[in-house]
Amino acid sequence: MTDNNKENILNIQNMAEIKSVGILTSGGDAPGMNAAIRAVTRSAIYAGLKVFGIRRGYQGLIEDCISEFETQSVSNIISRGGTILKTARSMEFKTPEGRAKAYANMQKHGIDSLVVIGGDGSITGATIFSKEYNIPIVGLPGTIDNDLAGTDSTIGYDTAMNTIMDCVDKIRDTATSHARLFFIEVMGRDAGFLALNSAIATGCEDVIIPEEKTQYEQLKMLIDNGFRKSKSSALVIVTESKDPNGGAMGLAQKMKEEFPDYDVRCSILGHLQRGGSPTAADRILASRTGYAAVEALLQGQRNVLIGIRNDEIINIPFAKAIKKDKPIDPDLLKVLRVLSI
Repeated sequence: MTDNNKENILNIQNMAEIKSVGILTSGGDAPGMNAAIRAVTRSAIYAGLKVFGIRRGYQGLIEDCISEFETQSVSNIISRGGTILKTARSMEFKTPEGRAKAYANMQKHGIDSLVVIGGDGSITGATIFSKEYNIPIVGLPGTIDNDLAGTDSTIGYDTAMNTIMDCVDKIRDTATSHARLFFIEVMGRDAGFLALNSAIATGCEDVIIPEEKTQYEQLKMLIDNGFRKSKSSALVIVTESKDPNGGAMGLAQKMKEEFPDYDVRCSILGHLQRGGSPTAADRILASRTGYAAVEALLQGQRNVLIGIRNDEIINIPFAKAIKKDKPIDPDLLKVLRVLSI
């Protein structure tokens, strides 16, 4: 940071009302959360603010799992996966009584602003909490699903993609050796970004994502007309499903019934997608957005998610970020299917 930048942030801090910031990670963990914690902590201390680490997310705020952070509290964590603050899903925070306890603990420690690192559920909770108690809250997009609207990428997404790519490359080795049809399930919930982009990156034959409702019939056509004629093995990536009869397991079972001559296998990658040391892209994104979160608080902003668009840091209103209307690029589906012939 240049001397001019340092002077700017200190001048902004003099105009701001906040004197301290609490940091928490909530919901599913994502690689790069530690880099974000580090960036927020050091940017806030640099600007003269007190920093408090809140362990176990909103539940930790309710249970007073709070301690003051210093610069060394975040030493040597930029390369670590997971989150040193731990995380949890809090049903109690969804109640007015739970949020009242959380606010009382903020007052007890003199915390007058929050940075929340998490996905859509975390940002939804922050929106409600901020409105109830008039708290300045800024969010960072920490989720491997990449499903927050307004930002091109989320912290953890790139690392999860690379983890999936490594796993699928290894599965292709055995699929090719045994002439097998593999269904590989990845995370993503209601969003197909992980599945679609990892399918392109690994040269898969097809992908099943929530955004497309007619893909089962298309998959049958692929197997009947393409796999049957030109390939002895195939890989299909599937987004996880809430339906117990869906997902990779459900599709594999249907295919076994309709194509009994094929050796059909299923692999669910599961929680290994959340782990591992974050990639350079996720470390840089976490560092840039963490610094920008402190700047936003000092400028008096609230209820905004710090995102990135066209390599520029932007502030996205919470209400827009959690609308669940982030679209899949249909051209990417075309790319996948053209290249899988």
